[in-house]
Amino acid sequence: MSDNKPISHVAQTIQPQTQSIIPVLTLAGSDCSGGAGIQADLKTFNAHKLFGMSVILSVVAENTSRVISSYDVPTQSISEQMEAIFEDIPPYATKIGMLGSNAIIDCVAENLAFYKPQNVVVDPVMFAKNGFPLMPKDCRIAFKRRILQLSDVLTPNIPEAQELCGFTINDKEDMQKAALCLYEMGAKAVLLKGGHSQANADDVFYNGTFHILESPKIATKNTHGTGCTLSSAIAANLALGCDTLYAVKKAKEYVFHAILYSLQLGKGNGPTNHFFRF
Repeated sequence: MSDNKPISHVAQTIQPQTQSIIPVLTLAGSDCSGGAGIQADLKTFNAHKLFGMSVILSVVAENTSRVISSYDVPTQSISEQMEAIFEDIPPYATKIGMLGSNAIIDCVAENLAFYKPQNVVVDPVMFAKNGFPLMPKDCRIAFKRRILQLSDVLTPNIPEAQELCGFTINDKEDMQKAALCLYEMGAKAVLLKGGHSQANADDVFYNGTFHILESPKIATKNTHGTGCTLSSAIAANLALGCDTLYAVKKAKEYVFHAILYSLQLGKGNGPTNHFFRF
């Protein structure tokens, strides 16, 4: 007779092996194809061995080639999602991504002012890879007025920084000028990403002192969701206790390898590999 009895027949109770883990939160749009937005953020948190939570702000129908549509979540639902998180599992860091309307910007700003989360990383997502306006132009004034000053780290790329600052960025000196401009608008630290530069992927970091963070360009089209991944990696490192500059440096290293080992999926800009370490 076999000794392999069904689990339901085992007499003793097995105690679960629990462990503490650091929670982190993302507020962003949902990317159904999995490469950007909420999905990229949660993968990044998981890759850093953190417990990822989410507040969905918009539902975006997109893939590696195009954005088909974007539908905003009602602000009541956004506030209720925030309430559910902060009354039970307050995050050690919060990443904010796509903000698709003035109503959402106002709602998020009010909730941030009420809950006062620590380590807020703001990625001012304005355009999809194909140019689709994820933050409509008429929302950018409200973003500067209500959200920018709440960021512990602001992570614009060059086109986003141009929109926020109101001048063209042609070289590294212009990038430094823009980073200082955004810092003076209220961001506590600014990482101006240089990925759109033709020469290299060097970034400018400013938190009262300038740092040029050098990085070579990788010859690949598979860069879908890199901005989302970078900002959520910064949030992850801040949650783990890193100081801001070191959190940014570690996040850049993570994204570099996620692009280097990117995934050949889709007909357009394929996704990065969030789990290259595994």
